Amino acid sequence: MIKLLLRSSTALVCLAIYGGLASAQDVWFLRHNSVLDTLQSTTDSTIPGNGDLNPYGVAFVPAGFPSGGSISAGDVLVSNFNNNTNQEGTGTTIVSFSKTGQQSLFGTSPLIGLSTALGVFSRGYIIVGNLPVTYTSTTSTPGQGSLQIFDRNGNLVTTLNDPTLLDSPWDLTINDEGATAQVFVSNVLSGTVTRLNLALGSSGITLVSKTQIGSGFGHQIIPAIVAVGPTGLAYDPSCDTLYVASTADNEIFGIGEAGKRTSSAGTGFLVFADQTHLHGPLGLTLAPNGHLITANGDGVNAGGTQNLLVEFTKEGNLVATYQLDGGNPGAAFGIASTFCQGKVRFAAVDDDLNTLTIWNLQSPF
Repeated sequence: MIKLLLRSSTALVCLAIYGGLASAQDVWFLRHNSVLDTLQSTTDSTIPGNGDLNPYGVAFVPAGFPSGGSISAGDVLVSNFNNNTNQEGTGTTIVSFSKTGQQSLFGTSPLIGLSTALGVFSRGYIIVGNLPVTYTSTTSTPGQGSLQIFDRNGNLVTTLNDPTLLDSPWDLTINDEGATAQVFVSNVLSGTVTRLNLALGSSGITLVSKTQIGSGFGHQIIPAIVAVGPTGLAYDPSCDTLYVASTADNEIFGIGEAGKRTSSAGTGFLVFADQTHLHGPLGLTLAPNGHLITANGDGVNAGGTQNLLVEFTKEGNLVATYQLDGGNPGAAFGIASTFCQGKVRFAAVDDDLNTLTIWNLQSPF
C-alpha cells in the first residue's frame, strides 16, 4: 500500500492545486491518516484496436474540462510508445478510460513513438510528445521529436517543433492557469529541460515563448531501451520549483524559480539520492499530500526490488515503497495523481502487462 502522509505546512497549498480548496475534513484526514484506510483499484488493458503496446504516458482529465468532446473530467488518458510488433518508438495511439473503466481510442498521431510526455489542459486541449525510432537490419536510432496538440475530440490542432529546445520530448508537466499555461518538457537525448509559455483560447493555442531552464542531466542512447536521460517532471507552484527525475543520474533534482527564470539552472539542487531504493527513476508526480512519487524503470542501478514506486518528501526523506509488478523489471513508467471531491486518485501504467491501474483512495467522512 502506498502511504500518503502529510506535512501540515503543505496541506492547504497542495490540496488547492489538485482540485480547488479543500474542506477542513479533507485536510484533517490527510494529516492524521498515515495509511489510507480504503484502497480500491481497477486495472484495464491499454491495448487499442490496432494492437499498440508499451504504455508510457498517463494523465487525468482535470476538473473544468469542457463538455461536448469524446473525453470528460475525471477520465484518464494513456499514450503508447510501441506498435503491435512491440518495436520501440513506433506507437501512435492515445487511449482514454472513462470513470467506469471503459477503454476507447481517443486519437491517432501521424507521428510515431508517443512518449511519457502527456498532459491535458483545462481549456480542452491535449498535449503529447514523441520520440521516433527508425530501424535498419542492424541498428535502431532515436530521432527528432516534437509536441502535438489535439482538441477534445482527438483531432490534431498543431505541432510544435524545435531541434534545440524540443529535440526529444520524453515527459512533461503542466502549470495550468486557464487562459495561460506553462509546459515543462524534459528532453532525453540532450539532457535538458524546456519551459513553454502558452496562451489558450477557444480558437487554439499560441506559443508565447520557449526557455531552456535545465541542462547537464546525464543522458545516453541505449538501443535495448532507446535512451536514458531526464524523464519525469513535477511542478509545485507554491514554491515555483520543478522537480526532475534524472534517470541516468539515478537522482531527483529541483529547479528553483522554474516558472520565471530566463536561463538554465543547470541541474538545479539535489532532492533525493537514495541508492537503495532508486533504480532509474522515470515517471514523477507531486501527490496531493505534498510528497513526490517516482516510478523506477530498473534500467540504471540494477538490483533491489523491481518495478518499485517510491514515495519521498521534498526534503529528501523516504516515506514508503510499493511494488507495481512482481514480474520482469522495467514494467513501471508513467504515473499521475490528482485530488478532487474528497478523493485521491493515483494512476500507473505497467508496460510489461500493457495495463493501467487506477487507485481510488477515499476519505471515510
